[in-house]
This record gives sequence, C-alpha cells and structure tokens, in this order.
Amino acid sequence: MRTRHLKLAAGLFCAAVGTITAQQAPDRSHPPQPGPPPALHLPAVQKRQLSNGLPVWLVELHQVPVVQVALVVRSGSADEPTPAQYGAASFMTSMLTNGAGSRSSLEIADAVDFLGADLGATSGVDSSAVRLHVPVARLGDALPIMADVAERPTFPGDELDRLRQQSLTRLLQARDSAATTASLAFSRILYGPTHRYGTAMQGTAATIKSFTPDTLRTFYASTFRPDNATLIVVGDVTPDSAMPQLEKSFGGWKAQGPAAPAPKLPATEEPAARTVYLIDKPGAPQSEIRIGWIGVPRSTPDFFPIRVMNTILGGAFSSRLNMNLREKHGYTYGASSSFDMRASAGPMTAAAGVQTDKTSESLKEFFNELNGILQPVPADELTRAKHYISLRFPGAFETTGDISLRLEEQLIYRLPDDYFSKYVGGIEAVTAADVQRVAQKYIQPNRFVVVVVGDLKTIEPGIRALNLGPIKIMTIDDVFGPAPATSR
Repeated sequence: MRTRHLKLAAGLFCAAVGTITAQQAPDRSHPPQPGPPPALHLPAVQKRQLSNGLPVWLVELHQVPVVQVALVVRSGSADEPTPAQYGAASFMTSMLTNGAGSRSSLEIADAVDFLGADLGATSGVDSSAVRLHVPVARLGDALPIMADVAERPTFPGDELDRLRQQSLTRLLQARDSAATTASLAFSRILYGPTHRYGTAMQGTAATIKSFTPDTLRTFYASTFRPDNATLIVVGDVTPDSAMPQLEKSFGGWKAQGPAAPAPKLPATEEPAARTVYLIDKPGAPQSEIRIGWIGVPRSTPDFFPIRVMNTILGGAFSSRLNMNLREKHGYTYGASSSFDMRASAGPMTAAAGVQTDKTSESLKEFFNELNGILQPVPADELTRAKHYISLRFPGAFETTGDISLRLEEQLIYRLPDDYFSKYVGGIEAVTAADVQRVAQKYIQPNRFVVVVVGDLKTIEPGIRALNLGPIKIMTIDDVFGPAPATSR
C-alpha cells in the first residue's frame, strides 16, 4: 500500500512539473533583454563644519554597525613643485602611519588591530587621503589614532630608510616588467621627463635617494592642512553622535607654514603624426602594446559620450577590442582602452599583452578597431553599452567604503551635489551621433603614439612591414634612467 501511494505521489508530481514546464518554457531563440535601469536612491549628504573650518560631509547608513572616515586632502603628486621632488607625495603619505604622535609604526599597527579597524594613508595624482574603517562602537578610540597620523606624523629616519629600500627594489622589479615598462614609456613619450605625468608616481631612483625627513615634513606642512582638506564620514552615525567626536580629534588642527601654490602643469601638445617606439626585452614571450595620446580632463563636458564610446571600443569584456583580439583571434588574454581623466588631461590608452609571434597582427587589429569606432555605431550596440554602464552603476554604492570613495571623487573634481543621482540619466541620454562626434574628436589613430615592449629581433620586421610610421628604438634606461642601487 505504501509503495502504491509513493508511486501515485511521484506520478502526480511529475505531471504537475510537466504542466508548469509547458506553461513556462523559456524562449531560447534570443538572449534575454535587460530591462530599464532601476532608479538609484542615494542617501543624503549632510554638510557640517568643525570649529577650525574643516568641512565635514556625513552620510547615515544604519544597516551595519561600522563607519568609514576619510580625511581627503586636495593635493597629490601633481602638486610636487619640481622634478627633483617627484615622488614626495607618495613617500610622505607612506610615512604617515610609520610614526605619529607618541606611537611608533608598530604601536600604531597594534592599536588599530586591537580595535578591529583598518587605517591607511595613500596619495594619487590629484589628492591624498587618510582612511579609517572601524566598528562604530570603537570610533571614539580610533579617531585619536587617525588624528595623530593626519596631524602629528613624526617621519622617523629609520622608517624612511626602510621605505626607501623597498621603493628602490620595486623600481628594479619594474624594469623587469614589460607591462610596467610599456605604460611608463608611453607616459614619458607623451608628456616628457619634466612634466609630472611623464614620471612614475613613486618618483625616480635619484629622487627616492634624495628624500630626507625634512623634505617630507616641508611637503606635508604645505599640503596637509585643514584649509585644504575635508572629512568624509559614512556609516552608522548621526551628526549628533559623530560631530563631538570629530571636533575633539580634529577641531584643534591648525595649518603650519605657507600653503603650497596651486599646481600649474605645463600645457602639452598632442603628437602631430603617428610614431612607433620599440623597446627591446630579449626572449619575452609576450609583447606589451600601448597606443594612444593625451586624452581629456575630468571636467570635460563630453564625459558621458566618451564613457559610452569607450565602453564600446575597449571598456568592457564584450568591447570591440577584446572580442577581436581575444575572442576572435586568440592573440591575448585581454585588450582594453581607457581615458585616464584627472584634473588635467591624462592619457587615452589602448593596451594589451599579446603573443610575441602575433605582435604585428595584433597591431593591425588594434588599428582596425580604432578606425572602426569613427563610423556610426549600430543602435543595438549603443543600447548594450549604455545598459552595461547604467545597470552596473548602483554597485559602486554598496558599502560604506564605496560611498566614501564616490564622495571623494565628487569633492576632488568639484562635481555638483546631484551628480550621481543624475549619472544614469546622463548615460542613457547619449545618442549614436554623440558617440561618433567624440570618437572623431578624441580618437585620431593617425596621430597616436605606439609603444611596443618585446623581443626586438622577433617583432621588428613585422612591425616595419605595417608601415605605421617612423620607428624609434628606446632602451630600458631611456624609460627609467640608470638602474638604481638598493644598498644604503
């Protein structure tokens, strides 16, 4: 009897599944289409100020009992005044957590770990930051440590020597990296050795060796100041709970010495004609390719059309460059393009690491796609690119750290308060005519710089046969300068 009941139940289940399956059979004749981008509702940014004038931007997020605090300074490597100081911003921020107030680097690390927090300091081209992530219950204990790091760094000589040796070692390692060599050579060719964008963020062997504690103290005093900074606070706090704690730790901070003058990077002319630069790396299994020229600043009014155009060209896995060089031909693990938008115009770059024996073929396909993007974009491809950007955009606001970074971007580049709430609308408003216009303005393959790092004896004949333009041979020392010695 039990067996008959089980068989009957099984039969009824199969019949029900069959009926449901017949009613809900998926349509496999075409891929599913994405729906319209959902509305993005961002929490309000509440703006306050400490007694010393230091601005505070605060966002309440009460889902998780953590808080992210970032002290953002509007100075970075672009503020280094002369080539002799290139790398000072990177070194200075690296030193902040290596001795501050009454604590040594190890004591700072131990105190932060005990609180279950993360504390670090970094610098970029246009800004620097000290960032704290901490359980909200420990915020009152962590803020004084963060304040010491931001306001009272000690720049101990032994820690500087240790960081110096690490940097010189990384510089030696970079000379062995074809990818790093190609990227740095590309920037140096475009901007020149005296422009800040033409030298690596960490500086050169000569500047790294020249830094002293006094050098870094002077650069710190001219840039890390309450009149050049903003506190961004995101997490399980309110203004009433957070402002007294922030005032206690940062309200007494005062500027020391004169402020650094506003950076004035020299204007740089675009290349007049396409030139190819080859750098020999004997025996390299891959050739690293960089193609492009000087792009646009973050303030460009063409931001949204460029974003869509570059997504089609090389800004996504399904972009034209990657589908061609990787999926169709198998020359590379990945090909891409990007516009590095800074306060001043950063580089526009198309890049890939390709098989050595397919270097010339890869260059040919690169230029096929660079020329192809100048033509009208099909409607379905345009729609896919816009949806790719729009549907991914909310993911940039998932955590306290994510939101803090977006607010840093808004602060540094002086974006309007409603910028992110209108971002998806700006993307979806881009037309095919907009894409073609910015492509023809900002993608001019006949004037691009081409850099290839690889096994010269293998790749040079094929590249010359392409007749892309004049060819110049560079050495590793042309890119990095003489190899550094790492001993003290």
